[in-house]
Amino acid sequence: MNPAHSSAAALALAEPPADPALAILRSVFGYPSFRGQQAEIIEHVIEGHDALVLMPTGGGKSLCFQIPALVRPGIGIVVSPLIALMKDQVDALRQAGVRAAYLNSTLLQEEALEVERAMREGSLDLVYVAPERLVQGRCLDLLARCRLALFAIDEAHCVSQWGHDFRPEYRALAVLHERFPDVPRIALTATADGPTRSDIAERLVLGEARVFAAGFDRPNIRYRIVHKADAKAQLLAFIAGEHAGDAGIVYCLSRRRVEEVASWLCAKGRAALPYHAGMDAASRERNQDRFLKEEGVVMVATVAFGMGIDKPNVRFVAHLDAPKSLEAYYQETGRAGRDGLPADAWMTYGMPDVTALMALLDGANLEERQRRIERHKLNALLGFCETANCRRQVLLGYFGEREHGPSCGNCDNCLKPARVWDGLVAAQKALSAVIRTGQRFGVAHLVDVLRGQMTERVRSFGHDRIRTFGVGSELDKREWQSVFRQLVAQGHLDVDVEGHGGLHLGDTAPAVLKGEVPVSFRRDPADPLAPNGRRRRSAPLPSRETASYPLPSRAQPGRPLCGRPREGSIAERSNGLWEGPAEGGRVRGLRVPPHPIPLPQGEREQQTARGLARTFSLQETQAMLAAAVRRRAALSIDVDGGRLREIETAGGRPLKSFGGPASPGCFRRLGGP
Repeated sequence: MNPAHSSAAALALAEPPADPALAILRSVFGYPSFRGQQAEIIEHVIEGHDALVLMPTGGGKSLCFQIPALVRPGIGIVVSPLIALMKDQVDALRQAGVRAAYLNSTLLQEEALEVERAMREGSLDLVYVAPERLVQGRCLDLLARCRLALFAIDEAHCVSQWGHDFRPEYRALAVLHERFPDVPRIALTATADGPTRSDIAERLVLGEARVFAAGFDRPNIRYRIVHKADAKAQLLAFIAGEHAGDAGIVYCLSRRRVEEVASWLCAKGRAALPYHAGMDAASRERNQDRFLKEEGVVMVATVAFGMGIDKPNVRFVAHLDAPKSLEAYYQETGRAGRDGLPADAWMTYGMPDVTALMALLDGANLEERQRRIERHKLNALLGFCETANCRRQVLLGYFGEREHGPSCGNCDNCLKPARVWDGLVAAQKALSAVIRTGQRFGVAHLVDVLRGQMTERVRSFGHDRIRTFGVGSELDKREWQSVFRQLVAQGHLDVDVEGHGGLHLGDTAPAVLKGEVPVSFRRDPADPLAPNGRRRRSAPLPSRETASYPLPSRAQPGRPLCGRPREGSIAERSNGLWEGPAEGGRVRGLRVPPHPIPLPQGEREQQTARGLARTFSLQETQAMLAAAVRRRAALSIDVDGGRLREIETAGGRPLKSFGGPASPGCFRRLGGP
């Protein structure tokens, strides 16, 4: 046994126990027993074998190399990618009685020489080294004069171009196998999909290493994604409503946004600190120290923060901007709930995120192979954000774990299942608008065209005269934004980054236009907050919810046609019920609310005679429903091939009719008992 073991480890092994690793676990680190595969991994490395360890954040990866380094004779060399975290990790080990040190550029020359002397003398147990320093000839020669227990390569995904945090200097670590073939190596990561795992083994020459995959599920974390409206107000409502006084991390894409959000939260009464690579080292260290030692602090940061952070009671991780990949998302959200107690992974997501991420990818100086890799990762992230299925199932499936059931019971889609609708016609309208406007305009303009909004820009480009102008009035602005965002996520549309976010057809768009492929969309839930941060009030007139789906041709008398209406909508409040056509194609039955709803002005002047046969526009349909509700009357409707031909009250009173372009009237189930 190495006589230079730390006093704590030496004390643990003074009377050799049946299991020296377990003795060190209890006496040095204070844990009563190993978790999961820890014991098996530690025994494997102590015996001198190589290992590739895939373990979720908070699973106890560090013990898998720290304990073997204390049991085996010699020094454990730990490759760590972040200099800023080495001091914290070494300080924690020293407090536990382990003789640890680090070698990086923050040390003065005299300090570095002292560490090197201690290594040669064998008076250290663990030394943390940055990869770029380790592969230098001088450092390799130093190691050759030391007795080595093992090499631990932390955050091993950094070696792979498939990984979300690729660092070229990690590639040079293959030299460790060449120079020190008899020293066991253990590579560890919390995030690695199939291609990344293969790349790690190949690049680090770990083809013969045993792979330990502990599983990626973090069942205590609840995954939730909300439609981005006013992101800061949504964040504040989330924190105030669910995590008042809790510690948390808020991730933003840019340094500027980090500073802005941190200042804004402070102004709202929350203790919030910024952290990004543009800050000086002293400020970053000071803020990180406060976050680790104080309670209830919110750290607002870029991806520069978090790797190696060991704070067990982080109760939430929020993303105000979507991360670059599912690996990044998994690793960042994994910093919540490391104590095993319930925690939240919350994110706002919208079309600006899609455009921003595509702009980053387009502007990156990448080889074509790497660009394809990054595109694959981005598509996987967008699919995760847009899915109507269990988010945990999609996330774990990305990492190759497909044995989980269809519902986890702890994500937004499982707790409140998302509504999905047949979007083929809407998709065709959207793609047609993109084509007819020249494939160079962004979402805002295209939505104005589809909804028939006579804006100055629409008029100046003559888009009020194209065939798609006004054909999309059945959806509101927010719904069309959702359609375009999901068309991009599904690959039917691409973002022209150089064209300032203009949309053009994707490879699959022609098949959609021809109706050769089905298209379905996730229906975004109603915004819980209005733009000014206050709760939305119910509208006084029926919304588009009263006319959203074509009448099914197979409808039967007395049977409901479609699903439930949006919570809080006029349809729900009316507690009404549409039924299938009876004899003569008539549909009967709208129960009206007990409270009156005002009619639009000018209704009396625009009344039409009862029985007028014509096709009503969507706006007309809504107005007539409002009038029926106002009069507390049932409706009698004539339907011809799914199109509204006539609408009247059962009492025979005429209803309002507006002029304007005719479009098919559509109906859906209006609630029901």
